Amino acid sequence: MFIQTEPTPNPDTLKFLPGRDVAPDTPREFATPEEAEGSPLARDLFAVEGVVRVFAGADFVSVTKAEGVEWIHIRPAVLGAIADALESDSPLFEAAETDGHAAYDGEAECIVKEIIDVIDTRVRPAVARDGGDITFHDYDDQSGVVRLHMRGACAGCPSSTATLKHGIENLLKHYVPEVTAVEAVL
Repeated sequence: MFIQTEPTPNPDTLKFLPGRDVAPDTPREFATPEEAEGSPLARDLFAVEGVVRVFAGADFVSVTKAEGVEWIHIRPAVLGAIADALESDSPLFEAAETDGHAAYDGEAECIVKEIIDVIDTRVRPAVARDGGDITFHDYDDQSGVVRLHMRGACAGCPSSTATLKHGIENLLKHYVPEVTAVEAVL
C-alpha cells in the first residue's frame, strides 16, 4: 500500500493519505491513548512512541508527534501502523460517533443552526485540506461569542489563532450577523 505524506501548517503534525476512505462519514479525533481504545487504528498509532494525537478525516489520517521527537524517527512506524490497519479489513472504529458538533437547544437554536451550516459548508472542507477539523462547541447568545473546538492539525497549530480570528470569525460575522467574536476551546 502506498501512503502519501503531506506537511500541515502545524510542524508537529503530518497528514497521511492512503488513497482510500478512512472516516468518510464522521471525522474522529483521539487526543489520548485512552480515547483511542475504541479504534484499532488509533490504538496502533498511539503505540508508536512519540505520537500524542490522532485525527481521522474522510480520506486521511493526521498524526501529531510530541515536541522534541523527530519525524524521521517515527514516520516509518506510523506509516506501518496505518498500512496494517487499512489492509486488515477490520473496522477502523468500533463505536459510531456524532458529527463532532456539541448539541445546543437554547433560545438561539436557529442562530446556532446557521453557525453550524457555515462551519460545515465553508470552514471544515478548507481546514481538512490542511489535516484538521473545526467543530461547534457553544454559543453565548448574550455576547454573540462562538466557541469552536480545533481538532487534528488545527489543535496546537501556531497559525490557528490567525485562522480563527481573521478567517473564521470574519466569515461567521458575514453570514451570521449575531456573531460578535470567535474563540477556541481546548
